[in-house]
Amino acid sequence: MPRLYAIADLHLPGGFNKTMDLFGDKWVDHVAKIEENWRRKIKDDDLVLIAGDISWAMKLNEAKEDLVKISSWPGTKIMIRGNHDYWWQGIGKVRKILPEGLLALQNDSYRFQNWFICGTRGWKTPGSYDFKPEDERIYLRELERLKLSLQSRPPLEKDLKTIVMLHYPPFTEQGGASGFVDLMQDYRVSACVYGHLHGRLTFRPVQGLVEKISYHFVACDHLNFSPLLIDNSKGG
Repeated sequence: MPRLYAIADLHLPGGFNKTMDLFGDKWVDHVAKIEENWRRKIKDDDLVLIAGDISWAMKLNEAKEDLVKISSWPGTKIMIRGNHDYWWQGIGKVRKILPEGLLALQNDSYRFQNWFICGTRGWKTPGSYDFKPEDERIYLRELERLKLSLQSRPPLEKDLKTIVMLHYPPFTEQGGASGFVDLMQDYRVSACVYGHLHGRLTFRPVQGLVEKISYHFVACDHLNFSPLLIDNSKGG
C-alpha cells in the first residue's frame, strides 16, 4: 500500500561542496545519511513531500545534479520552494528540467491516493520577532499563492483529505496563528508539514493536532535525516 512521507531542508550541495556543518556535528555527511534512510524506508510507490530548501545552487542549471540525485531515490517526490532555493527561477523553467518522478508545486495541487497535496513557500508571519514592514508584501503574496493552491482542488468528497506543504512555520515563536493557519482552517485542511528551523531552538515548534489540523515539523535534522511517515492508509 502506498505511503505518504515528508521531509524538509535537504540542503544538497548545489555543485559547490557546501556543507551544513556549521549547524553542528550531526550535519557532517548529512546527504549520505538522508540517502541511506530514504532508501531504507521509501518504496517506489510511496510519495515524499519535500518542503523546501532543496539545494544550495544559485542557478537552475547548477541545481540539475542535485535534482537528478533526488529523482534516483525511491518514490515520487513533490517539492516546494524554500528561502534558500535561489535556483528556482520561475515554475515553468523548473518543470522543464525536472527528472522523472520529481514534481514541483506552485499555485496548484496534486492528488495522491486520498490526499490532495497543496502548498507554498510561506514567509515570516506578523508577530514573529523578525517580522519587518518590508515583509508584509511577501507575506500577503504567499497567502495568495496558498489560496490559489487550495482553490485548485476539486470539491472534497468523502474520505478525501488535504495536506499543505509550507517551508516556513505557519505560527510565530510564541505559537500564535497566522493567515496561513486561517486559510487552512477555512479550506478544511487535515494536515500541514513545514521545516526551515535548525539547530537548538529557544522555542518549541507547533506539532500535533490543533483545531482539527495535524501539524508536523519535518526539518531533516529534527528527523535525524529520515523522512517522516505521515499516512499509510487509504481511509479518511
